[in-house]
Amino acid sequence: MLRVTDQLVAAGRSFYERGWVMGTSGNFSAVVSREPLRLVITPSGAHKGRLAVGDLLEVDGDGSVTTGTGKPSAETLLHLEIARAHGAGAILHTHSVWSTILSDRHKATGGFALEGYEMLKGLTGVATHEHREWVPILANDQNISRLAGALHETLGANPAAHAVLLSAHGLYTWGRDVVEAERHVEILEFLFEVAGRTAGR
Repeated sequence: MLRVTDQLVAAGRSFYERGWVMGTSGNFSAVVSREPLRLVITPSGAHKGRLAVGDLLEVDGDGSVTTGTGKPSAETLLHLEIARAHGAGAILHTHSVWSTILSDRHKATGGFALEGYEMLKGLTGVATHEHREWVPILANDQNISRLAGALHETLGANPAAHAVLLSAHGLYTWGRDVVEAERHVEILEFLFEVAGRTAGR
């Protein structure tokens, strides 16, 4: 079985090839310890299609680097918030075209629903296409501490959510491990494209 570091590197290459993390966008993490909380996370400014295991950093529960050299993702506090709130084992953040469009289009309503699609059954715990998945949208904010606070409130208000969008920015989703989180990215990106292409019909 691949180590979580290898899985994160592989996800970066796959997502880059699919156009979901262009340039240096996106960030990925996986929990390597719960007590105390430790994450392995992608560094700031890294091209996800060219990641190597040695590029990854380990951070503590405050976001400070404990292993590796370099600066962790600017959004490390958001990863830590999701790991705590949902007990997630991995958190993946993409910047696809459709997640950006939809997060901007629906920001005034604070989110949008996905329902009636068979692909929803790819989300953990969903057993029917009749499921209604609410995707909350948060206003983007360059003050990451303040954004982490807003994310904390949103996750608390939407405990069944599988994802959160940042407006005009992109997707955050998570899973028990990297494999599950990667599946959620694939399912949600598919559904976002369907929703975007069929809007107004």
